[in-house]
Amino acid sequence: MNVIDRFERPLRSLRISVTDRCNLRCQYCMPETDYVWLPRESLLTFEEITTLVDLFTAAGVDRVRLTGGEPLLRRNLPDLIEMLAARPSIRDLALTTNGVLLANQADALRAAGLGRITISLDTLRADRFQTLTRFDALPAVMAGIDAARRAFDSVKLDTVVIRGGNDDELVPLLDYARSIDAEIRFIEYMDVGGATRWSMDEVVPRAEMLARIEAHYGPVEALKEMSSAPAERYQLPDGTVFGVIASTTEPFCASCDRSRLTADGLWLLCLYARGGLDLRRPLRRGASPEELLNLIATVWTMRADRGAEERLGSPERAALIPVTALKKDSHLEMHTRGG
Repeated sequence: MNVIDRFERPLRSLRISVTDRCNLRCQYCMPETDYVWLPRESLLTFEEITTLVDLFTAAGVDRVRLTGGEPLLRRNLPDLIEMLAARPSIRDLALTTNGVLLANQADALRAAGLGRITISLDTLRADRFQTLTRFDALPAVMAGIDAARRAFDSVKLDTVVIRGGNDDELVPLLDYARSIDAEIRFIEYMDVGGATRWSMDEVVPRAEMLARIEAHYGPVEALKEMSSAPAERYQLPDGTVFGVIASTTEPFCASCDRSRLTADGLWLLCLYARGGLDLRRPLRRGASPEELLNLIATVWTMRADRGAEERLGSPERAALIPVTALKKDSHLEMHTRGG
């Protein structure tokens, strides 16, 4: 089955949040002090996740990424990875982590069949890391990166760039990524979910990032690639490749083939979506695979989301979701919907 939405975008990539819990409180994701968590009994079991993944792959999905919250907080995660890795319909199985717990789990994740791993790294400075995340965990993250380098053929790093927060580390972070043979992706600060303190003034646009990088390294060459991946990739004069995800100032909604499944089974068609389709309820009520597949296909066919483009046109752009609304619906949180 090849399901196409109203803008002829196929259903190809599924991001699955395995937990809404996290062991950091990053400024761009979870800046508040208190949060409402999903009830544990509502979380999908590994068997339910794989059942839904089988339906999504029947609808055209061939790329699956596990997210959170922090996915390594989910108990026995390698068991789920082993179950998913056994599906030949999944050609790319990846995971995004903050790296805090990775040092002790990297080998098990790779042995279970995880294909790729991406680690968040927003600073190389211990004091700044604590400011950005409220935890003194940079040594644990660096140990996790080292373990991932030994376990996986390639490692990617993600950096959310915030003006006045870490934007003076573009070059040091790029140098670090180059030194460990990892590809780094710089991400524009986004006004989604729990980014309650977001301001357009704190966004460093892609054009400015590239200008700063060129000022240090020399001319940067854009790589010509046919891909629906969110990052535009570039190459330094020495051949080092890095990416920039410019979803705030230069959205890529036209090629977006991604959707998100929360840990309790809510299917979100857009990162900016205010609501989604509850797949857990019909699944637990005994709906047949045919009924569920038809539901998924029908909903995607009706999809017309272009959230980032619509936000770009907002005349008075501020944080998307006020704190009062977040307190009432945890599904609006970035850490619940999986980034």
